[in-house]
Amino acid sequence: MAKILIVDDSKTSRKILRSILEDEHHEIIGEATNGQEAIDKYKELSPDITTMDITMPVMDGLEALKSIIEYDKKAKVIMVTAAGQKTKMVDAIKYGASEFLAKPFEASQIINILNKVLNS
Repeated sequence: MAKILIVDDSKTSRKILRSILEDEHHEIIGEATNGQEAIDKYKELSPDITTMDITMPVMDGLEALKSIIEYDKKAKVIMVTAAGQKTKMVDAIKYGASEFLAKPFEASQIINILNKVLNS
């Protein structure tokens, strides 16, 4: 099972993701509410996978993604996007994102994407 860092400024989104991932026996090793916290926790915790919201205060998910990939070229980061963020999704791929999750979350979609990233 994977060690996962959840990054989202929405407490509700973090709670939903945590519940789905823990039901699949993954370990949530940390949570962050903005991009700067995400970078700090990534370096501290070395997660197998990070889920990263794009739109957050202090530093957005794209900037955090760039910093994490610079720090660890093999980082597996799944970007979390709201509807209508197509250009940001394209940017995230350029910056090294492994995959995408769309809000609102669907458990089956999350599990499929997570397994795909873990096995890549």
